Amino acid sequence: MATGHTDPQRRERILAAALDVIAEEGVAGVSHRKIAARAGVPLGSTTYHFDGIDDLLRQAFGRFSDRIVAVFETHLARAGDTDQAREAVTDLVHTLSEGPRRDLLLTHELYTLAARRPEYRELTQEWMARSRRLLERHFPRDTARQLDALIEGLTLHRALTGSPHDRELTRQAVARITATG
Repeated sequence: MATGHTDPQRRERILAAALDVIAEEGVAGVSHRKIAARAGVPLGSTTYHFDGIDDLLRQAFGRFSDRIVAVFETHLARAGDTDQAREAVTDLVHTLSEGPRRDLLLTHELYTLAARRPEYRELTQEWMARSRRLLERHFPRDTARQLDALIEGLTLHRALTGSPHDRELTRQAVARITATG
């Protein structure tokens, strides 16, 4: 069996292939065989590098959530004050909802697993906690929690509707949640 020394990118290709298969066929369509074929690796590589399909899926979804958190970080890092942070949240909603449909599909496949299985729920809870910590750099904790939910909801609504709302409506929603009393 080849080790990481002869093919150092094999493990990463398997994770990327797993996400591709999930996006195309859903979690229900995932198999070691499909992932190995998509990654261009021998079938045994999936079990050599991962302790079963659940381990592979958790790690693949972990990589996916890392990438989405990085999008949050990129947008929020630019904000120097509260007004800029509000605009960054607005941009984030539109970036995520106008982004690749693949990301929407992967997010919902993960959410479905998380609704049914505690080990995936832990993964989504960690993802939400990381997103909130980034928002808390600019907003109070409770506001960050509300913004995180708003981002999820508006992203979903914008991505799934035939005529998504415009940036001004997003801006107004962010302003309402972040208004100080």
